Amino acid sequence: MAVDSESTSAMEGDRKEVSNDQRAQSPDSDGDAGMHPDRKRKRFEDNNGRHGSRGKKRDLGRKEWARDRLDKRSRNEQEKLKPKDDRPSVLPAAFAEEEIAAEDRRPKKKVAVLIGYSGTGYRGMQISPTERTIEGDLFTAFVKAGAISKANATDPKKSSLVRCARTDKGVHAAGNMISLKLIVEDEDIVQKINEHLSPQIRVWGIERTVGSFSCYQACDSRWYEYLIPSHAFIPPHPSSFLGQIIAQYAKEEGDEEAVASRQADVKGFWADVEEKHVKPVLEELDDEIRDLVVKALFPRWDGTLHSGPEGGDDSYVRQLADIGIESKGPKKQQKKGKRNDEDEGDEEPADEEMAPPAEDANADEQHTTKLGAEKREALFQATKRLKAAYDSARRSYRIDPARIEFIQGALNTYVGTRNYHNYTIQKTPTDPSAKRNIKSFVANAEPILINGTEWLSLRVHGQSFMMHQIRKMVGMATLLVRAGADAPKRIQESYGQDKWSVPKVPGLGLLLERPVFDSYNKHQALKFGRDQLDFGKYNDEIEAFKRRDIYERIWEEEKSSNTFHQFFNHIDNYSQPHFLYLTSKGFAATQIPLTKKDQDAPAAKTEAAEASAATSESVPATDARQDMSRRG
Repeated sequence: MAVDSESTSAMEGDRKEVSNDQRAQSPDSDGDAGMHPDRKRKRFEDNNGRHGSRGKKRDLGRKEWARDRLDKRSRNEQEKLKPKDDRPSVLPAAFAEEEIAAEDRRPKKKVAVLIGYSGTGYRGMQISPTERTIEGDLFTAFVKAGAISKANATDPKKSSLVRCARTDKGVHAAGNMISLKLIVEDEDIVQKINEHLSPQIRVWGIERTVGSFSCYQACDSRWYEYLIPSHAFIPPHPSSFLGQIIAQYAKEEGDEEAVASRQADVKGFWADVEEKHVKPVLEELDDEIRDLVVKALFPRWDGTLHSGPEGGDDSYVRQLADIGIESKGPKKQQKKGKRNDEDEGDEEPADEEMAPPAEDANADEQHTTKLGAEKREALFQATKRLKAAYDSARRSYRIDPARIEFIQGALNTYVGTRNYHNYTIQKTPTDPSAKRNIKSFVANAEPILINGTEWLSLRVHGQSFMMHQIRKMVGMATLLVRAGADAPKRIQESYGQDKWSVPKVPGLGLLLERPVFDSYNKHQALKFGRDQLDFGKYNDEIEAFKRRDIYERIWEEEKSSNTFHQFFNHIDNYSQPHFLYLTSKGFAATQIPLTKKDQDAPAAKTEAAEASAATSESVPATDARQDMSRRG
């Protein structure tokens, strides 16, 4: 019996195995899995997922990740297989194989190329196959001068090109550096390269370095210069939003005397401008046109903080915006008064302008059509003359030495290791990378006079800088000085935990002066007998280039576009609380309600809370609990 039972069990086991094999091979088994075997979820061979999600891909271990990772050559090959931009390349075209074979092979040496350039018309420093960049023009000049062989003419990577500091579109550099391998046997190689460059780009010199040199890694610190017109430090117009609220908060805080003492050198500036330049023009106008011009030039703030002009005198600003007067109010409307800062393209609220409500614009159009052609022409000419008068008054302003001392006092507050989370984008107060070391920040006591306009040179020396950091530092110092605030105190407060909206001044005046390589010069250059990397030996050439190709371009662009005036005019009339830390109330002023409705809201909430408390006291406890249970 035992034998029969064992044989019977074996036969049943064989039948089960056969049926399982047949079921697996049958096209009708398990729904569509037989017809589409690829849809079946497969297990890993090592059965790591047998107790978890079947078929779930597990993470690679460190050794397996390193073993399967592609090397640099393979990654480059894959990059070449990706779809390319259809735009033509601005880099040198490939040479014919016959030309490459016929060229003599000459040794390449690792060198540092000291350069300067005006960034106007270029898409920044970093090389791009389809855009005109500083490095692109330099690389092309190297090829034409014979400093790069024809075999390497199409790929900058073959020459190990590295930049010291990247500059963005339109930014200038009196001194910058790239390191790469070049053929430098010719003694006049610098002259040959410059012959193939536009006057906007100059090669100051080429220095042999050690083979492992990288200008990016060897750079210890950098000098930047910011050129700003002295009229940027003129206080806001008394009729502007910022001018009125500075006076109001100074009175409320009992700070009028201190503010007046910091503005003593510019006391009466605007009164003189209006008496000497504005009044003679207005006296020549008839009453109707004079009323329009006055309301456009001197809109009054109604005590309400809002996101844009809401009727009243500000409507005249929009009416005259298309005939040459800068708007006293912003042009684009922000949504519901919310901030529009780092979340959208690194822009600050000051960079956004707001649009007027549609109904006000229609009313203005109707008002404009009532004026005859003759009066419209008279209005156009009047506003044109007044705009020219204000421009002339601003450009003729000469800064007082006492005001330069106030500026220097503000800049001194930046020196040292500080938490600059408010001076860049996407940084929190606890982010260690927000701490940067500033070695010096100096305002030149002797302003530069360029074609009748006075400019002030601000030079900053730092170990490293974050995005927009220098422009925001200059913006904060300038706005505090022109507002008559206690600049050192306010800048010190900005290093705290609160989030401040710090506008960045236009990039027009920023230029990289030079990088510094003290560590390399003291150690590797001496050890291996190489020349020191020093821009000082080319100082005369650099200064002449700065005046001819950088300062002049900055002035011409400012003259044609009024970049700085538009920036500060917008800040002065930005009727939101973002920048009210410039007033005597400090950062607390930025927390005030935005509109009259918001100002009334706290009182309404208090009254509602008191009424609710009184009601709850009159209701029995059981009823109150029942009411709470119904709500929950």
